[in-house]
Amino acid sequence: MTVGPIDDSQRKAARFVGFAYLFGFIGVFNEMYVRDRLIVTGNPGETARNIMVHEQLFRLGILTDVLCFASIAVVLTGSYVVLRPVSRGLALLGASWRLLEASTALVMTLSGFYALRLLSYPDYSRVFSPDQAQTLARLHLGARGDDYNVAEIFLGLGSTVFAYLWFKSRYVPRALAAWGIFASLLVAVCTLAIILFPKVQDISFPWAYLPIAIFELTMGFWLSIRGLPPSAGIKSSGNTNASDSSKASGA
Repeated sequence: MTVGPIDDSQRKAARFVGFAYLFGFIGVFNEMYVRDRLIVTGNPGETARNIMVHEQLFRLGILTDVLCFASIAVVLTGSYVVLRPVSRGLALLGASWRLLEASTALVMTLSGFYALRLLSYPDYSRVFSPDQAQTLARLHLGARGDDYNVAEIFLGLGSTVFAYLWFKSRYVPRALAAWGIFASLLVAVCTLAIILFPKVQDISFPWAYLPIAIFELTMGFWLSIRGLPPSAGIKSSGNTNASDSSKASGA
């Protein structure tokens, strides 16, 4: 199989993929700053007070999540456009898995709005006592972690397929693509293990997810700054042999 010359649509799509990879790190703000600051493990009352006192910060965290997960749509669409000539079927599979990731992740953000409704809407205070409302709000916030694990499985699967196609295409350094295959498979396997054996998370987090963060960050800079190479192509040994035979017969 031969991958033909890279066209302008692929080059533009690759740039968008690079920018989207980098932009997606905006989600770190909510994960590492907002939630760590407001959510107190094992204390629904303190968590509820923190959210109500810092409601705008909590809403900003939800917004950054939405923007982060929306960037996945850019990654999956752009990656499909770039890698479709390598294998249309695999590129579609990778895009489909990343779409499931984005869909699950966006649904996950709704848990924050459910918590806010329970804590701040007067109608709920007539039905639930403060302790009940706080506990239910904390339940919604805790369920976010389960939704996140499901999304991470599809991230690992989709990213593995795309990394394999990047490796096969030679559009980026093969060492980088190979690292992406390893990092993506690690996410998928570890997240599956966490679902089956929750205590695995205490061992694997965050170390199991650092490799894919390095991969996406490096890919982001590479594609947004370097872009795709001037020309690229892959020839299988069968094509090479056919070419050699043609040349020999011509001679």
